[in-house]
Amino acid sequence: MHNPGLSQLLTKSITGVALLTTFSVAFPVPSLAQIPPGSPTVQPRLPTLQPGSPTVQPRLPTLQPISPTVQPRLPTLQPVSPTAKQEFPTSQPISNYTQLSTDYTLGGGDVIKINVFEVPEYTGEYSIPPGGAIDLPLIGSVPVQGLTTEQAADEIASKYSRFLKRPIISVNLISTRPINVVVAGEVTRPGAYTLNFQGAQHPTVLAALTAAQGVTLSADITQVELQRKAEGSSDQVVTLNLKQFIQTGKMPIDMTLRDGDIITVPTATSFNMAEARNLAAANFAASAATPRTVAVIGEVNHPGSYLVTSGGGGGTDTSGSGLPTLVRTIQLAGGITSQADIRSIKIRRPTRTGTEQTIDVNLWQLLQSGDINQDTVVQDGDTIIIPTATDINAAEATQLATTTLSPAKIQVSVVGEVKKPGSTELQPNSSLNQALLAAGGFNDARASRGTVDLIRLNPNGSVTKREVRVDFAQGINEQTNPILRNNDVIIVSRNGIAKTGDTIGAIVSPIGALFGLLNLFGL
Repeated sequence: MHNPGLSQLLTKSITGVALLTTFSVAFPVPSLAQIPPGSPTVQPRLPTLQPGSPTVQPRLPTLQPISPTVQPRLPTLQPVSPTAKQEFPTSQPISNYTQLSTDYTLGGGDVIKINVFEVPEYTGEYSIPPGGAIDLPLIGSVPVQGLTTEQAADEIASKYSRFLKRPIISVNLISTRPINVVVAGEVTRPGAYTLNFQGAQHPTVLAALTAAQGVTLSADITQVELQRKAEGSSDQVVTLNLKQFIQTGKMPIDMTLRDGDIITVPTATSFNMAEARNLAAANFAASAATPRTVAVIGEVNHPGSYLVTSGGGGGTDTSGSGLPTLVRTIQLAGGITSQADIRSIKIRRPTRTGTEQTIDVNLWQLLQSGDINQDTVVQDGDTIIIPTATDINAAEATQLATTTLSPAKIQVSVVGEVKKPGSTELQPNSSLNQALLAAGGFNDARASRGTVDLIRLNPNGSVTKREVRVDFAQGINEQTNPILRNNDVIIVSRNGIAKTGDTIGAIVSPIGALFGLLNLFGL
């Protein structure tokens, strides 16, 4: 049977459903993350929901608390677990982001990107100012100084939760600020340094040492200390063994730096020549190309202070490494004298602690066995002391004269009754007899052959003169045929006959001149 009342009721219900469907299509319901209860921004976004529409106003079920059947349709609005939060920034990677360790803390100078999920107008890049607080839309100033990116995301989410329901925030580091560190101890230039990141890599201890122009040769690189301030506790100190790094190229301890770190390179208590040579060649040591001022005193031909640079070839560098070495410094000082004791050379080296290291060097060992470590690398401020030998071995002296420790030539002057008086060049460690022969030998009629005078300018500035008996039949010896030094002067005197003749000539010459004048005037 047809029931008019039931037909009217069904018709009204179908019409209501159609109207509701039309309203839902024309005005989709906003995300709940954007429309928290009480938000002042909700009302302007739903102008059609104002009172006055009898059809729409009673039917707003979507603005009530979400029913269990609706909640599965909005899974992204559930509270984010810690695991999901860590994965969120990497689920949609953004190119050119700097990926750093999670313990990196933000500070003034960093540039970050803040992503607010489903609210693109609040997403953007921000440069953190020196105060460490960034100004964000809607929530204003948020301090992020000293926070990691995850901690900063939590702090920003907490601020936005007043306006957005369950906000999902991610913070990505785009570019990093430079860090400030202090380098102290045995480095060329101790002090404070500003280091930049290399891509995504923290600056390292090696970068800091290089910025300080390298460690000195007095350094103990097995005990390098890295000091770091820790929140709420005493400073952390880690000891680094850079010798292990040189040997293996690996470090068991992380050497990356953080802002405010202090690196201290201690002074070595002992000196190992082989290790010092390896250290000098390391990339975190002082550059070999940097000139260094070194003083040379004792048995060298030209004592004084010299600016020593890396070897430039020409046989002046025994190692072939180009390093500024002891031998190169001796060569700059004119080479050793014939009196040098090369077995007992000492190097006095000042340290950063105000003390002084003393290094013993045996260059005879270098010449005999090829121990290249004896040709140690010199350092700015070194003083090289070459002592005088107490006993001269003629065979060793001759051998030394042919090495690069000795000068190529020495200058000796032979004056008086010789056939070719004047300055002459001799091989190092030449003897007095060789000098006389180089000057042409004695002037036969006038020279005193028994003795000659040897005048020597000493390294301390004094002058000595002694008589030497001449005996060409003798070999090298200190009494009759001593080894000569650079700038020695040999004086060959006149014999008795020559002296008498010269005296008579001096008397006769004026008388002869007088007789000549008388003859001129006819007297």
